[in-house]
Order: sequence, then C-alpha cells, then structure tokens
Amino acid sequence: MPVADDSTSANPFAISVDESAKLEAIEQALLDPSPRRIGRLDQWGLADTYETYAEIAGYQELSIAMADGTLIDASLSVPRNLMPGQTCPAVVMPAPLSPLGRLSYLPMLPRWALGGYVVLTYSQRGLARSGGEIHVAGPRDVEDAIEIVTTLCELDAVDPERIGCFGASYGAGTSLLLAGNDPRVRAVAGTSAWSDLFASLYENGTRHLAAFEALVKLFKEDRCSAEFRDIIQKIRSNDIDDDVRAFAEARSPKNCLQAYNDNQVPILMTTAWHETIFSVPAVVDMFNHLTAPKSLLVQIGDHGNGELPGLAGLVSKPTEMAYRWMDHHLGGTASDGATPSFGVRSEYMHNLLSDLHHPDWQSYALPPKRFHLADAAAGERDGRLTEGAPQPDWTRPVKVSVQNTEVVVAPKLIETGLAERMGFPHVYRTAEVDRGLAATWTTEPLEQPMRVQGELELRVTVTPQAREATIVAYLMDCDPATGKAAIITNAPVTVTNEQPGRATTVTVPLQPAHYVLNRGRQLQLIIDTHDPFYADANRAPSAIELSSSQDAPSYIAIPLHPLP
Repeated sequence: MPVADDSTSANPFAISVDESAKLEAIEQALLDPSPRRIGRLDQWGLADTYETYAEIAGYQELSIAMADGTLIDASLSVPRNLMPGQTCPAVVMPAPLSPLGRLSYLPMLPRWALGGYVVLTYSQRGLARSGGEIHVAGPRDVEDAIEIVTTLCELDAVDPERIGCFGASYGAGTSLLLAGNDPRVRAVAGTSAWSDLFASLYENGTRHLAAFEALVKLFKEDRCSAEFRDIIQKIRSNDIDDDVRAFAEARSPKNCLQAYNDNQVPILMTTAWHETIFSVPAVVDMFNHLTAPKSLLVQIGDHGNGELPGLAGLVSKPTEMAYRWMDHHLGGTASDGATPSFGVRSEYMHNLLSDLHHPDWQSYALPPKRFHLADAAAGERDGRLTEGAPQPDWTRPVKVSVQNTEVVVAPKLIETGLAERMGFPHVYRTAEVDRGLAATWTTEPLEQPMRVQGELELRVTVTPQAREATIVAYLMDCDPATGKAAIITNAPVTVTNEQPGRATTVTVPLQPAHYVLNRGRQLQLIIDTHDPFYADANRAPSAIELSSSQDAPSYIAIPLHPLP
C-alpha cells in the first residue's frame, strides 16, 4: 500500500522519493506517449514497457460525477484497434489508502493491457484527487462503486458479463463490498484484505490503537466525514458503543457472505502471518464460509508487504495470482495461462521461497496439542510448558507497568514485517526480560525440527488488582544457548470485572501461524501487561496474578508437528 511522504521514517506506509518520481513520470508518459516522455522512463528501465503500452492501449484521466455531484478521480485504459462489436473483459480497481490514490496502480496497467482488459482505476471519495469526504468503504462508497461499474458498462469496448474487481488494502475492502452489493461483478481479487472491521479494531476487548492511529493519519481527519470523525474520537476514548459496532459492521465484507454464495462470486484474498492492520482469523473464517471458487494466500511479513513489488510493476505472488484469477474467470490473457491456485497457498516463516498448497483450510491446519502451563521447577525462574496432565494450583504475579518488556508485537508497524519478509526477523532478547513484568513458560529443547501450522489458543486465569486489566501473550521461538528469540504469534485480551480482585478465566485465539523450528529450539510463552501496539486498560502501580485452577487448568494449544 505505497504512500508518497517526505517523512518516511515516521510513516510506515511511505515510499521513496525515487518511487514517487517514477510514478509521476509514468503518469506523464501515459497521458503524453511522446518519445520525450517515454524516454524519461529509461532511467528506471521502463521505456520499452510503456512504448509497447502506447501501441496497444489508450489511457485517459477523467472525473466521474456521482449522483450527489461529487467528482471521483479516475483513469481509463482501453485496448486499441478493436474490431467492430468486439468487447473486452474489464477490471475495476479502487485505490489503496494512499495520498497517491489510484496512481498507486499505474505500474500494473501494462500487464492488464497486454491481457486485453479495459481497466478503470479510481480514488474513493475524499481520497487523493477525488472530491467529497472519506467514509471508510461505507455505504456511500459502495454506492459510488456501483455507479462506476454502470459507467464502465456503458463503454462499447466493455463486455458487461465479464467485470472483475482488484484492490489492495482499502481497495480490497471496497472491492469485496462492491461484489457483495452488485451482481455484475463476476470475480474479485483483494490483497491485504479485511473481513471483519470490528475484529480488526477491537481484538478480545482490546483496541488496536497504534494501527488505528496510523490509518487515521493516512486518511487525514480534516477530509473525513462527520460520522467517521465521531467514530475516531469514540475509539480514542475507548467508548466502544453500538455506533462503533454498527459503523464497523456496515464495512465488513463478512456480512456479504450470503450474496457471495448466492451469486457464486469467485474470491481471491491474501493476508500475512504477522498482519498488524486487519484480523487474520476473521479473513480465514470468511474464506472457510465461501462456497464459490476461492483462494487464500498467506505470506511472510505484515500488511501490504507481499504485493508491494507487484503494485510497482514487478513480480509478486499476490499480483500474479490476481492476473491468473481474472484470466480464468473473465477470459483475459494477462497471466502465463496457468490455472489459478484454489484453496490455501502459504509460505512458512522465514523461508521466502517456500510455497505450499492445500485444497482447503481444514486440510491445511494441523490438529493442536495442548501444552499445559506449569509452575517453575526447583531452582528455575521460568514456568514450564508440558504435555500430558493438566498443571493446576500455581500462581504467578506480574507487575502492571507502562514500560515495555522489549517483547512487543512489532517494534515498527509494517517495517518490522517487511524486514522479516526480506529475511531479517526482529531478534528478541527474552533472557533479558524483567520477570517481574512478564511471566514466562518454556518447553524442553526440541529433539527434532518441528513446525507450527494452523490455529492456536490460550487459556489462562487472570486476577487483576484493578477492575480492568489487559494482558498480551506472545509465543516465541527461543534459542536456549543465547536467550535470543523470534516471534511466532501473539494476541491481547482485556478483562473487565464488576469488582477488583476477581478471577476470570479467558480463552482466546492467537493469530494463526506457519513456522518451522530447528532442532534444539524451545517454544516460549511470554505474558506481560503492556505493548505500545495496543491500548491497554491497566493502571500502574498495580499487579495481575496469572494462575491455573482445577476447574479450568491453563494451557496453550499449539499445532506442533514434525516436519514432513
């Protein structure tokens, strides 16, 4: 989801000045395919690409007036030299959340043009050069998208029976919501997609405040609708009421499931193992309930990392899969002609070259094994993760603090995942974590290489001194020789009691994972009370007791199995 920004260090979505200059040069060459304009692209090795594009397709930029008079900024790419009466498949591309808006997709146009597609890209209202206010893929945005499809269908070159949608991030959500409300959309491909907006904002009673604020900064509050500005303030003040829930529900593709299945819309979605913007479990759940042709790609890294090269006109799994998806369902020729991937396609941490295929999530996700949280052995400071019998009747206190324990979801939003994708996962020094601020449980060293593949679940009893409390759980891959670790997965949970000191047993899902551990490594569960990624409910000084009872012994369920 590239964003042109001068302060790249402060903006996790930013692209470089050079990339921004390249997009500007591409736009100028598309509008004026003269030797001078196209020749300027030679510094990026793109002159031949856009010279070919100019020969086979025409490009124009236009404003499309909506029913309320709002002007939507759009571009149109149409193949040249069509025979009389000849029509083409078409792809609508709502923009990602970026000040560049629809310009983010310019490098993809040559592939679509070579494939014989009409392409209409546009910036949603309030975004980039479009007029109006930002509604965050709300009903007004869906109505706009339907009007835009109508505009597209009126073109002589378009086959109205072969219309698809492609979008990244904000554009993915818009595409999915459009397909759920307009049966003219015959196929969808959404990268870094979302399914349940409420679950993305509010996980296990805990606000994803760092990600939320980063997105609000991109939206720019002064361009947001009054409704959205009200929601922003409610989320900031932790006033999660019916208005917030209704706002999120209206913008959640999961609520279009009946329409997808009734119309048998083929849907391709991609996400990431360490996605920090949208809920991965919600995407998986929606995928599992789709009955039409479907595909789910889960990659190494964070939001937007996997498709980034493809949006820039290079090769990436998400965009290559999207070209195949549209070709298969709409009859174009933008891909290599291979049959698209159906079912689940995945990479495992941290092997960028890994590529696994399963027909569905049920065959992909391995059965979990319960590792019981046990007290520390004599002379040891950390608790144990043990298979076999439950281990009740222990208590481990942790201090509530606003100080990080160095174990966090991601030191930098988006950027940590991108480094992870490039083969440089963040190193956590878990041996140095203050055990007064975090409770830790560890397995014995693994006797053989193992894999974590599928869904995970944590159950633990929480007794806060205060009325409310937040804990954050992290599952780590730890090297016992060095005390250094890498993160596998995580989840927060917030409990609210009528009175302080009341014990509450919580059972929460962690993000699904696909991780390979070497022989001799240890699985390490860390639970602390503060992570700057989340807005916690804790108030220092205070303390939280973690325990395991006879009636509900604490455990973490991990799909841990030997490598095949």
